Amino acid sequence: MLPAMRHGFLLIDKPAGVTSHDVVAQVRRMLHERSVGHLGTLDPAATGLLVLAVGRKALKVVEMFSRLTKAYEADVRLGAVSTTYDGDGAIEEVVPPKGWTVPPQTTVQNLLRDRFLGRIKQVPPAHSAVHVGGERAYRKARQGRAVHIPARDVEISACNLLSYEYPRLRLHVACGSGTYIRSLAHDLGQMLRCGGYLERLRRTEVGEWPVSQAAAPADIAWARVLPLKDVLQGLPRRDLADEEWQEVQFGRDIEGEVQPHTIGWHGDIPVAVLEPGGEGIIHARKVL
Repeated sequence: MLPAMRHGFLLIDKPAGVTSHDVVAQVRRMLHERSVGHLGTLDPAATGLLVLAVGRKALKVVEMFSRLTKAYEADVRLGAVSTTYDGDGAIEEVVPPKGWTVPPQTTVQNLLRDRFLGRIKQVPPAHSAVHVGGERAYRKARQGRAVHIPARDVEISACNLLSYEYPRLRLHVACGSGTYIRSLAHDLGQMLRCGGYLERLRRTEVGEWPVSQAAAPADIAWARVLPLKDVLQGLPRRDLADEEWQEVQFGRDIEGEVQPHTIGWHGDIPVAVLEPGGEGIIHARKVL
């Protein structure tokens, strides 16, 4: 029989050439656990940190981690464009306009600081999983149909130049959910008037978890799973007395005040997601 607390998060260092779904399927096979989800996918060509929720209880709290900041190292190739904004698309060299010169490092750094920091407008690539008219954008793009995706707000907290020798540069980018590094590479090339696309992408952090703590897919094991009670330690906490826990189990509200997304604990075990249910009332939105 499996231990009762076999629920938690698993950090995987995804290699290039496999999908996030492939990794989820591998985890299901190797851990003999059907309840596996993720905190955000990576493109097949990308490498790096993939955070998986393992076990039914862990899947119940995934939404509470959906807005974690993610950090990347991105290699950008200037002087060419790609139909998919990365190396998987059809690539075409760009002839710069008359009088154009190779942008110096200071120009690139200033552009990153002035145009790619803070809350910015970004248009996702046509070859992306964004829904357009109830259909994935990439399906329309592959069929040669026009794809019109409106610009949307994204948050970029860091966009630093790590190295630069034209036509290649490397960036460190920290950003919020929904940001496309492929679009950033494309937009940077457009602003430099030479074109650009993403050659390589590696996710180095999700929230406070670094890729250095992640396991290779071949090393997947239950011992690598971060216990759910450790994962939830940083969230608001409310300790439940025995009688309160009994009420919560039966779906009944209890008296008290909590913040949204508070974890209810009984002893040293997380047992519920608590929400304000009105003045002086606590409602258990989910029982773990």
